[in-house]
Amino acid sequence: MPPARQFAILTCMDARLDPAKFAGLAEGDAHVIRNAGGRASDDAIRSLVVSYKLLGTREWFVIHHTDCGMETFTSEVMGELLSGSLNTASFTEGGWQDSKAGGGTVEGKYINWLTFKDNATSVVEDVSRIRQSPMVPATIPIYGYIYDCASGELLEVPEATEAGRAA
Repeated sequence: MPPARQFAILTCMDARLDPAKFAGLAEGDAHVIRNAGGRASDDAIRSLVVSYKLLGTREWFVIHHTDCGMETFTSEVMGELLSGSLNTASFTEGGWQDSKAGGGTVEGKYINWLTFKDNATSVVEDVSRIRQSPMVPATIPIYGYIYDCASGELLEVPEATEAGRAA
């Protein structure tokens, strides 16, 4: 069960991303935690802590990517889309549009969807949030990167890596 290379990656669920490919991983090398935007949500931190506490990871990587869909809307927009209907929205030149058919719910207005407008800033925020969690030992280094979907390069975000420096 423990990953052979003793590290975990938090990254986006975007289907264009292949963490094994961009991180040079073989099956069993690392834990890969994925969610919308690769954000340090409570659940992502929970998974990282399990990865360390029970399965021995010693380093963590937060990897966001260019051209992320989480940059295309806000929590307010998502709340409005869901209140219009539960059908899949469409993206047009004017932004996200909802069919408003079939009824919706206001529940989406009470969720922080963890959207962002700047990749580097969001990586720093997420590394900092993980670092500040009282469940995360100061001895675990947390690194911040952005995966460039066009070039295939992993680009370090030095301010994030500094925020995640181990004590």
